[in-house]
Amino acid sequence: MNEIFGMTDLDMISSLADIINDKELSEITITDGGRTLTLKGRKCFPAPLSAASAVPAAAPKAEPAPANEETGGNIVKSPIVGTYFRSPSPDKPPFVKIGDKVKKGDVIMIIESMKLMNEVQSEFDGVVERILVTDGQPVEFDQPIMIIK
Repeated sequence: MNEIFGMTDLDMISSLADIINDKELSEITITDGGRTLTLKGRKCFPAPLSAASAVPAAAPKAEPAPANEETGGNIVKSPIVGTYFRSPSPDKPPFVKIGDKVKKGDVIMIIESMKLMNEVQSEFDGVVERILVTDGQPVEFDQPIMIIK
């Protein structure tokens, strides 16, 4: 079996995959002579935040957005960068579905960020009209997630 940097190829690939997962990297590239190996992670994360702009540890709340003239509803936006989850676990029912009534303060989703599950509460009373993302989808800060009328 070939060796690169004193390790077998499989050992190296396994070690690099562990580094990508542990450090939550989007990709890593290693070059040895004429050989180049690039491994990509599952998620692409933004550049680290400075201490002044870091997200507080408390569970975030979705900021109210003005009613959207096209939809006629209130837009719930992601309060942080992360992954949208519609239920607390894969074997549990979703927090909300289209047509569900919600009240201000009801938990309507989870945004997982840096291995922390952040429950997001509704800032609106109303009915869930649309869910704009799919379960497990990466979301950006301020990205529209849901419309509540």
